[in-house]
Amino acid sequence: MSKDMNRRKFFKTSAAAGAVLIAGDLLKGGSPVAYGSVKIPEAEKIIVTVITDNYFDLLRPDEKIAKRHRVPPTTSILSSGIHAEHGLAYHIETIINGKSHSCLFDFGMDSQGVMKNMGLLKIDFAKLEALALSHDHVDHQAALVEFLKSKKAEIPRGIPFYVGEQFFVGTYYKLPNGNVISLLALRREEIEELGLVKIVEIKTPTPIVPGAYLTGRIEQVTDYEKIPPVFVAKRGEQFVQEDFTGEQAIVLNAKGKGLVVLSGCAHRGIVNAVKHAQKMTGIQKVHAVMGGFHLIGAKPEIIQKTITDIKTTAPEYIVPTHCTGFEAIVAFAREMPDQFILNTAGTRYIISL
Repeated sequence: MSKDMNRRKFFKTSAAAGAVLIAGDLLKGGSPVAYGSVKIPEAEKIIVTVITDNYFDLLRPDEKIAKRHRVPPTTSILSSGIHAEHGLAYHIETIINGKSHSCLFDFGMDSQGVMKNMGLLKIDFAKLEALALSHDHVDHQAALVEFLKSKKAEIPRGIPFYVGEQFFVGTYYKLPNGNVISLLALRREEIEELGLVKIVEIKTPTPIVPGAYLTGRIEQVTDYEKIPPVFVAKRGEQFVQEDFTGEQAIVLNAKGKGLVVLSGCAHRGIVNAVKHAQKMTGIQKVHAVMGGFHLIGAKPEIIQKTITDIKTTAPEYIVPTHCTGFEAIVAFAREMPDQFILNTAGTRYIISL
């Protein structure tokens, strides 16, 4: 079967899944997702590569499922060391029935540093099948346009680029003096003018490559995962509390192991993201929870509630990154030592049979 036929079959199946979701919404009286309505194909192998993150440690050893970037002995540390920043970017590969599929999720902030890392990590742009963004903040998408321009000849033309609802409306940050600044670094027109990607705005769980689904709108069911009031959205001429309804996480299904939940910042709550993944798939077993948990600056009691609820899902691995915050990372390491992995930029997480 040709690659085009495979892709048509993939999206035909996806459309059917979407119909189930819509029907579930109607039956549930407007509930964003119906229980067990998404059937994610099991992947015999999943590789999540953290292209950039807040922290890099040249000497950090491999551990558990984490394989660290190593500087070849024949090259300079200055040229082969990984760039770290206040940003996040992932490369995701799934292997299903022996066939590899790959996508990029988030793109970091500094285009030169991100593209340097992509080269060091040997990302194959020609094999990419999708691009996706978790949400509309500069530390996840500011590097995108320069990346697209520089790799235009390598990325498949017409590649789908997935964003959540109202992405290009943007979000804002309220300063202590009352002024607000935009956190969106992208313009839809600037992306479209490149003639490279097809922008796809989603609201419900959506497959981007076989074995990897965006969550759609994440339901907020906990009573403590609140969005800080400093994040605001513009509605007409008024600024109102941001709700991040368009923020996406990615859900994967590791064969024989359970769900892998990968977040960008989890503004709607990492516990909510995990519960949403369990509900949409009908799978309770969680293998790994990875990504930004947005607990930086959170009160100790909020961090503790988050850890307590994550513990109840019993993941094999917990990998807090980016905006999780030092205090929360230390707390996860202390309370879940057997599951905890300290992330470093350039690390590959390999989940296989």
